[in-house]
Amino acid sequence: MPPTKTTKSYNFDFCCLEEVKTRQEKIHAWLRTYEGSKELPLYSSVDIRDAGFKLAVVDTNIFPGGFNNVCEHGLADAVGLMRQAILKRVPKCEQILIVAEEHTRNTWYLENIRILQQIIEQAGFKTKIATFLSIQPAFCESAKAVELETATGQTVKIHCFKRILENLEADREDFDLIIMNNDLTTGIPEILKNSKIPIYPSIQAGWHSRLKSHHFRHTQDLIQEFAKIVELDPWLFSCAYTVVDNVNVNEESDRKRLSEATASILENVRKKYQEHKIIEKPFVFLKADSGTYGMGVFPVEDAKDILTMNRKARNNLYKGKGGQVISRFLVQEGVPTIYNIDEKVSEVVIYQIENNVIGGFYRTNTEKTSRENLNSQGMGFKKMCPHLKKYGECGIHHDLNIFDVYRILARIAGIAAHREIIQLEAQNKMLGEMP
Repeated sequence: MPPTKTTKSYNFDFCCLEEVKTRQEKIHAWLRTYEGSKELPLYSSVDIRDAGFKLAVVDTNIFPGGFNNVCEHGLADAVGLMRQAILKRVPKCEQILIVAEEHTRNTWYLENIRILQQIIEQAGFKTKIATFLSIQPAFCESAKAVELETATGQTVKIHCFKRILENLEADREDFDLIIMNNDLTTGIPEILKNSKIPIYPSIQAGWHSRLKSHHFRHTQDLIQEFAKIVELDPWLFSCAYTVVDNVNVNEESDRKRLSEATASILENVRKKYQEHKIIEKPFVFLKADSGTYGMGVFPVEDAKDILTMNRKARNNLYKGKGGQVISRFLVQEGVPTIYNIDEKVSEVVIYQIENNVIGGFYRTNTEKTSRENLNSQGMGFKKMCPHLKKYGECGIHHDLNIFDVYRILARIAGIAAHREIIQLEAQNKMLGEMP
């Protein structure tokens, strides 16, 4: 059963789908010129908001943590794609180390890492999962690993990275490839900096150095080209944004700078609404320019509200994942979501392996409105099944025409992420932080 739309005031399907549909061949030829044999991100997840009158990528994760929410047939597709991606990077690869996040109390994350390991093993590789790069639990002194129960009652074995490292140094163990499922928010541990084993995705693209604004700059460039092909306003597929740096949200003068930047974006969006005859109230999201897990995100409808922000709101914006203080903010045009599943506000998340879409899911939330951040308390997930004939009844079905647009936007986001990684690696090489 397809998701329901919460409004019929605007019909993106009617105003834009025909232009995209009639130019499919040209669009995919254009995408392939940027994909080709390039080393696109090993895997990625792309958050897309569809407002009915426009749709846009609002976040892209290079270290996705929700493989457990992908339809079983999408996971089956992932096996062959993962094998191809790994052998492209390490042609004779046999042994793989998966480096997981350290929040092992999150049983749904453990289920994600179990599914990721299952994909890689079914692709023909031997694997181990390790974590505890910075935190060393007491059991690591006497044991090599711990078995933990996932949210579905399955078990996953997590090895202590310290013990893995000891085995590597003593030639008791060897790996051909390290796959990161840890976004390195707090920085690159010394034990990874000097690794002679290839690491993907690049450790230079962790949230210790990656910036969302850089991603959206590359995305905007690509959207401009895409919009020329379909002969539509690029705003219909993107979000206006700006960046405010060196901010302490507890300082009145800094909140004033945030308020002024927000007022400017709101005015730009208001003009676009008038141009496209959209009867809605513009809003923005204040976001930490680096970081994930929906932390450091705050919706704003009136720029003046930033000046009178209460302590609770300021605290939510002051620190992100890992207790990292947020000092650089992305002020991003808000895109309301039109979708509703089981009477829950919903948004689209697409999963890819090297820009090959394997499906995705709808992020739902029982506690939020269509104009708020759904990646927060109250969220749930509904598996997406876009190919009815192929996949049967494994998830929520979507209109194939609009899903084609989501697929195109996700591939654009993957190309933008590739450009980001190249840029980050070049910068770090100049600084002498890469071999």
